[in-house]
Amino acid sequence: MAKLSIPFITASPTCDETPLKGESPENLVKRLAKTKAESCIVDQPSLIIGSDQICVIEGEIIGKPLNRQVAIEQLHRQNGKMIQFYTGLAVHNTTSKQTHVHLDTFNVHFRELTQSQIENYIDKEMPYDCAGSFKSEGLGIALFKKLEGKDPNTLIGLPLIDLVEILEQQGMNIL
Repeated sequence: MAKLSIPFITASPTCDETPLKGESPENLVKRLAKTKAESCIVDQPSLIIGSDQICVIEGEIIGKPLNRQVAIEQLHRQNGKMIQFYTGLAVHNTTSKQTHVHLDTFNVHFRELTQSQIENYIDKEMPYDCAGSFKSEGLGIALFKKLEGKDPNTLIGLPLIDLVEILEQQGMNIL
């Protein structure tokens, strides 16, 4: 948000992030972004932004690794493959009670990496709180051979190009 040079405050959403039985990755992130935006309590008219992101490898949703061993295992699964990120974005207008929900996708093509490269990366960046076990805004960029998507910010977790469009539709002039 600071990238857009607009004032903002943060609030903690209250929602259960457990996927529903049979819920697709796309529907999951849209539902969670909407629930997060609508669950935040503010004491003034606001536009509340909610976002959620998941990583999908070969059709399976992959969470944050939380530790070194799981991070190494995740990077091995991604090695030489294309993985997908789905990011849900929701903007809730507390005055109109309307919520705009959007989905953005991003494909990441991994290079062929050695065991040593994977372990060195994990030890240097320790991306244990990142879905997919990498930080594309840091050294993680060295893991990829190609990135495909509309907005590189999507990979970080907040699709700013779409957010600007939604905020402008809500009457906020970003520029």
